[in-house]
Amino acid sequence: MTAPRIMIVEDEALVALMVEDLLTDIGCRISGSFGAVDEALDYLKDAAAPPPALDGAVLDVNVGGTMVFPVAERLRAAGIPFVFATGYGALPRKGFEDVLVLNKPIDPVLLEGAVKGFGQAA
Repeated sequence: MTAPRIMIVEDEALVALMVEDLLTDIGCRISGSFGAVDEALDYLKDAAAPPPALDGAVLDVNVGGTMVFPVAERLRAAGIPFVFATGYGALPRKGFEDVLVLNKPIDPVLLEGAVKGFGQAA
């Protein structure tokens, strides 16, 4: 089995590193880690269609004051599963009620379960 390729969008460097470590510890490869929504969108746009080879993504909801939903919409359109990570509790956006929300600090067991679920969602 190949290592799942995961994209991270998180503006807090220490949190991003923690998520990267958790993901690599469970056998994932990090396809990209982005500290801004526009960087993540550029990555998805600049890659050939479909978007880069991704098996899933972990998305911070509020990335430097910008909501991550445009990235989520692009991933959803491409059929790439994702989870939200937030320190704010309830998700403030309709249309994403079916997406798993991981509360920060992220529980490694829940993250691993989500990543395993990415393979089933594809």
